[in-house]
Amino acid sequence: MKVHHRAAAGLAVLAMAVAACGGGGGSENKQPSAEQSKQAQQQMAETPAININPVPYEQVKDGGTLTLAVGQWPSQWNTNHVDGNQADTATMVDAFMPQLMMADEQAQFTPNPDFVTDVKNETVDGKQVVTYTLNDKANWSDGSPITWEDLAASWKANNGSDKKYKPASIDGWNKIESVEKGATDKVAVITFSKPYPEWQGLFNRTTSALFPAKYLETPEKYDNDYKQKIPVTAGPFKVESIDEGTKTLTLVRDDKWWGKKSKLDKLIFRTIADATAEVNAYANGELDAAYIEAGAPANLQRAKGVPNTEIRKALSPNWRHITVNNSSEFLKDKSVRQAIQYAINRDVITQSDLKDMEWPLQTLGNHVFMNNHKGYVDNSGDLGKYNLEKSKQLLEAAGWKQEGEYRKKDGKEFALDFVIPASVPTAKTEGELTQAMLKEAGIKVTIRPVPDDKFFNDFIIKGDFDLVPFSWIGTPLPMGSLPQIYKTGSESNFPKASDPAVDAAIDAAVDETDPAKAIELANAADKLIWDMVHTIPLYQRPDIWAVKKTVANYGARGYKFYNWAEVGFTG
Repeated sequence: MKVHHRAAAGLAVLAMAVAACGGGGGSENKQPSAEQSKQAQQQMAETPAININPVPYEQVKDGGTLTLAVGQWPSQWNTNHVDGNQADTATMVDAFMPQLMMADEQAQFTPNPDFVTDVKNETVDGKQVVTYTLNDKANWSDGSPITWEDLAASWKANNGSDKKYKPASIDGWNKIESVEKGATDKVAVITFSKPYPEWQGLFNRTTSALFPAKYLETPEKYDNDYKQKIPVTAGPFKVESIDEGTKTLTLVRDDKWWGKKSKLDKLIFRTIADATAEVNAYANGELDAAYIEAGAPANLQRAKGVPNTEIRKALSPNWRHITVNNSSEFLKDKSVRQAIQYAINRDVITQSDLKDMEWPLQTLGNHVFMNNHKGYVDNSGDLGKYNLEKSKQLLEAAGWKQEGEYRKKDGKEFALDFVIPASVPTAKTEGELTQAMLKEAGIKVTIRPVPDDKFFNDFIIKGDFDLVPFSWIGTPLPMGSLPQIYKTGSESNFPKASDPAVDAAIDAAVDETDPAKAIELANAADKLIWDMVHTIPLYQRPDIWAVKKTVANYGARGYKFYNWAEVGFTG
């Protein structure tokens, strides 16, 4: 999964959110009624899986420049690396690096013919063997061929055996026993030590795009060769310029590309951290599309008023949450973390973020499956319900006694920090709501704004937070999120949570080859994750875009991977 953090709220929503808290934010009357829940479920069912204005390649105009915005400018372009594991980075990299398998809106994978002419998934001598036959024309931009050695290098760097590498996830890679040359250099034979049902997710945006072996062969190269630079590409576009000053990436059509040539002449990504500024830039004609963040109904209405605009929305595998640092001084005790969970009214925060967004007001009860996924079960149980009295009881039992405004233990005040990216008003609102709610339980919360471009690398990844809100950007293969986010030792287990029972439940789920049984086991693991209080799910994140009507094959993509060669204009 990719991480993403942008969110925004107009001032009116900010005022509404604080008012909703009242004196402290519990507001049990904010629990949705049965009728509201039914309406939300109906809205969810009516929301499409994809909305991108699909147009056949032949009918897309040849030429033009598409200008888009990203919320965070990367320093690390190697999307294998934990520092490069961001949704905005993946979106840009998709246009100029290989993806071996492509997902459609139904989350079904097929080989990408530009890079792979044949894929076989077989059982050989009792072991799963996947054989990729690479396209003979597939070359890196430096002229060297894409071969089995590039796949082998990805495996060696990402499988977790060399602790000097820092992969975002070792899931799948750690189940590979060998990557060997087949009949030619263009055939890669991958043998798994144990079955891996989500093998299609390797070598694409689900894990990471394929990178040249020579840039992954040592931890130093893995860390540095794509840091603030893009030395080699392979895709319909190539890099014209990387402007660190304006934080802008300009891509142009690669005339050496062997696949269908890109319809666009040029693809520009501008960094605009503030979501309102992004919508303003769209309204001013500077962008061809704008993402509409949750908590920003004013932005939605502004975008709807721009001439020749189409609002494209779809269900996506993305979700908003609050991560709870299991290793921080005050939160090492599970009962205390559960007290935090009980004191936070998820319905209030969800309603604050989604009010007037024309999106279902439905909290999320699962860490693995979204509300519209066939595997979804609400596993939140008692912990998912706001219960201030229960919170106070747990804190008392843990030795945190109310002394004046806040609780103390051994003379120390119970004080947490809530880290947010400085330019994201929704995160600030979420912090203020949480601050007021936890104050009712006797816990002091300080909201700590940090620079947007340092939010992940310097704070979340380094564990410098107590509570932090952001969004996980999911994939068509949700099971991979279990070991990546929740298993002991994973680079993406940002709270540094550890529970042998959780690890065992995760292993059972991801090792299961029967899809129905795997879902059952994943839900069993999810119940333990709720109990651990690793992450507090809020809601399935809206995928809402304002897009010029003439833009084809782009917008709210849901599970689908973009084919950037087909993105363009109809007029």
